[in-house]
Amino acid sequence: MEYTNLLLEKNGAVAVLTINRPKALNALNSDTVTELSTALDELGRDSSVKAVILTGSGEKAFIAGADISQMKDFNCMQARHFAQLGHAVFRKIELMPQPVIAAINGFALGGGCELAMACDIRIAAENAKFGQPEVTLGLTAGFGGTQRLPRLIGTGLASELLFTGDIIDVNEAYRIGLVNKVYPLDTLMEEAMKLAKKISSRAPVAVQLTKSAIQRGLNMDLDSAQAYEAEIFGLTFSTQDKTEGCSAFLEKRKPAFEGK
Repeated sequence: MEYTNLLLEKNGAVAVLTINRPKALNALNSDTVTELSTALDELGRDSSVKAVILTGSGEKAFIAGADISQMKDFNCMQARHFAQLGHAVFRKIELMPQPVIAAINGFALGGGCELAMACDIRIAAENAKFGQPEVTLGLTAGFGGTQRLPRLIGTGLASELLFTGDIIDVNEAYRIGLVNKVYPLDTLMEEAMKLAKKISSRAPVAVQLTKSAIQRGLNMDLDSAQAYEAEIFGLTFSTQDKTEGCSAFLEKRKPAFEGK
């Protein structure tokens, strides 16, 4: 379908989803978040897509945050609805079958940082900056920042960033574990594509089940999470890909996975 604020392209088994509001530094308004929801549903149903790259248009911003020009006139109920919309859509990223790589090409502030945190893997350009500056506007993080940031970097560091609203550079983000890798801006998308293609070359069912184990296991106690892992480990033994992968290993050849 046609999108107003997004670009969706496919490169073989990899889909690239770009937030496309460069004049607004890709800020998230209600229309953009709603379109993102539709695009994620579309990709989640597409079995030909094995990995997704999420990025922003231009060279200044991944996503500079939620759209303050829209939010400034919200009443309490409208603000709550906007937060709930963001929660629902960002959760789709975590629960969709394909791994999602955030290619962070500039400012990832507020809702932009929160969107990046919902992705499975985060790689960033050298010009990227991160932060949850909501308290400097008299607000709190509303798209999951108070929940995902402590889970990713620990309560102490997350509390400092959330309480102060400080913005950190990419080197600090890498040091504290907020991003996986840092690349020059002009090679960021190339590196993201390399990673996405590597993931898409692996057994698709096994990758999807691995993502499920990570996402669901985070919200379980250890015994329950390991029980779930054992179930999906057993499930892989019913797949043709398991037979192909093991045979290829023993025969010293490259496997030809079919996602079955």
